[in-house]
Amino acid sequence: MEVILIRHTAPDVPTGTCYGQTDVPLKASFEEEAAVTRAALEACGPIDHAYTSPLSRCTRLAAFCGYADAERDPRILELNFGEWEMMLFDDITDPHLQTWYADHINTPVTGGESFMMQFLRVSNFLDELKGKPWQRVAVFAHGGVLVSAQVYAGLVTPEAAFAALPPFGGLVRITL
Repeated sequence: MEVILIRHTAPDVPTGTCYGQTDVPLKASFEEEAAVTRAALEACGPIDHAYTSPLSRCTRLAAFCGYADAERDPRILELNFGEWEMMLFDDITDPHLQTWYADHINTPVTGGESFMMQFLRVSNFLDELKGKPWQRVAVFAHGGVLVSAQVYAGLVTPEAAFAALPPFGGLVRITL
């Protein structure tokens, strides 16, 4: 099965904001960005089934791309930034921040998740997907989900995952 993971378009938040699982708006350029994403997705061929994160930045892109009825799954939400949600990284005074910076793979943010916790959520979703009868599936999600899927597929290591982060509106293709 081919899984095409699509990152949402650019959110309308200040650069450096921990917006994780907060339902934030998209930039005014949404339709222009989404048109490019839709064309790239259409070039991949027919889609048998579509999933989306429940957050509006993903459901809106799914609908724009022709998948308004995409199945919503909370396992493909972005990293939970806990107490840091909607804070600028530069404004976080939590002493735990430095511990997280030193090992974001295994250290959860205060009141939230680590990368490994998110990876396990995404892995559970992908494990379940393997049992489905489809040839090609679209998954509208978030940057952390796309890099987790690449780790799952053996394309990158957890340590190198964020170097493989696609741009907003970008696609990642993996085979299960």
